[in-house]
Amino acid sequence: MPIRDEGNKMSDLNEIENGEDTPPVVYLIMGRAWKEEDGEEEDGVPFHVMVTAPDDDGAVRRAVEALGEQGYADAALDQLGYITEVPEEEFFVQPYKDALAGNVSVITF
Repeated sequence: MPIRDEGNKMSDLNEIENGEDTPPVVYLIMGRAWKEEDGEEEDGVPFHVMVTAPDDDGAVRRAVEALGEQGYADAALDQLGYITEVPEEEFFVQPYKDALAGNVSVITF
């Protein structure tokens, strides 16, 4: 799954790459979430979130809201990047398509 994070502000990249014929940028946010605030480190559930947003702040906001809707009270965001093309791994293709459709895809492991 191609992920680019070259130190550029993602909202700038969104503007550059998002012409009329270009699909929106799908952000990938990886981290851990807990059902209880201040949960033990080992109780964290690893997750990936795929989401479209106007900028990285909006992507984080939508991801945290979606995690809250799924019953998570706390989250640690470890990495934020974006996906430039359809993922090669079949497991990630549908969540990617859902994100392109405007949904927030939360994948827990």
